[in-house]
Amino acid sequence: MPAAVVLAMAVFSTSVLLAAGPSVREEEGKHFNKDGEPTYNVQEDGTVDWYTYSGFRRYHSECHVCHGPDGLGSTYAPAITDSLKTMSYADYLDVVVNGRQIARADKTSAMPAFGDNQNVMCFVDDIFVYLKARADGAIPRGRPQKRADKPEDAIQYEKSCFGRD
Repeated sequence: MPAAVVLAMAVFSTSVLLAAGPSVREEEGKHFNKDGEPTYNVQEDGTVDWYTYSGFRRYHSECHVCHGPDGLGSTYAPAITDSLKTMSYADYLDVVVNGRQIARADKTSAMPAFGDNQNVMCFVDDIFVYLKARADGAIPRGRPQKRADKPEDAIQYEKSCFGRD
């Protein structure tokens, strides 16, 4: 088989895998990777799961002011999409909950702790899956054009998290 055909097949296979996302298990609309961590699911037609869509909305209401639109960073804070290419889910949670300060020769940056911020913590996994999908190149910049319906479990969880049972 010619090398160009093999390369084209590899590129096509990779793009299909990215489009499908790293989800290996789904429970009540939520997707998980092989390690049991929350992840995204993007269908071949671009439809994202509800939680990825919710993460887009929550990121842009709580995080983009510092980290820029679509997780691409700003002069004030780094690109989270770059960070999540190597950062584990556990490390992400640690930074969001406890904050982090980094001092370098050229500047000092501080991420405040959001562990008691209900608007962030109720959707911390949703934000993670959205940013992970962006970091992996599974979704483009901007609002996802298609999304799955909001599962009943998501409705009940939000009510519970905000004390509206």
